[in-house]
Amino acid sequence: MMNQKIKVSPSLLSADFGRLAQEIRVVEDAGCDYLHVDVMDGHFVPNITVGPFIVKAIKGVSRVPLDVHLMIDAPWKYLEDFAKAGSDIITVHAEACGARLAETLDQIQALGKRRGVSLKPGTPISDIKTLLAKIDMVLIMTVEPGFGGQSFMPEMMPKIAELRKIYDKDIEVDGGITPQTGTLAVRNGANVLVAGTAVFRQTDVPKAVRDLKELS
Repeated sequence: MMNQKIKVSPSLLSADFGRLAQEIRVVEDAGCDYLHVDVMDGHFVPNITVGPFIVKAIKGVSRVPLDVHLMIDAPWKYLEDFAKAGSDIITVHAEACGARLAETLDQIQALGKRRGVSLKPGTPISDIKTLLAKIDMVLIMTVEPGFGGQSFMPEMMPKIAELRKIYDKDIEVDGGITPQTGTLAVRNGANVLVAGTAVFRQTDVPKAVRDLKELS
């Protein structure tokens, strides 16, 4: 693995939205690197979450970059909205973009944002191999996207290792991340950990973040 510190991106899907500003402050004070915002449209995945209006509200109270994960169909139609709302990293799904992935990545770059691409568990690295130079972060899903709280899929570890051999930028993992599963992901080459319940549902949030950042 490249010699890079582990970054933690707490998933706001697991936060208490009734006191979201306070929840954000706690994880930021604990030392998180990003805030992970899951955007779901009820079509690409079977759940509906937030839109640009909520992203803008989160941006208004946050101090760290927003890591915005678009689990939506035709994401190119909404990039400008999410960019204006304050997204710092915009991650689209390769499966949702199809033949328009390169064009979508160029659009994200033109908006001045970091370009992320996510792969569902069944999508191989070969689908994005020729575009890696255009991608600032690859997100490997370690669950089927759509709902939080799912079980981690250890069978995704060879996929991370395969990518790390040919890619020296950020590899993010999302789904069932705990100190135990995070260790597996890090040892295979991941360096950005998305964690929901493993951060927000812990009694000692600073320790939870610290434990993830110290994985090796």
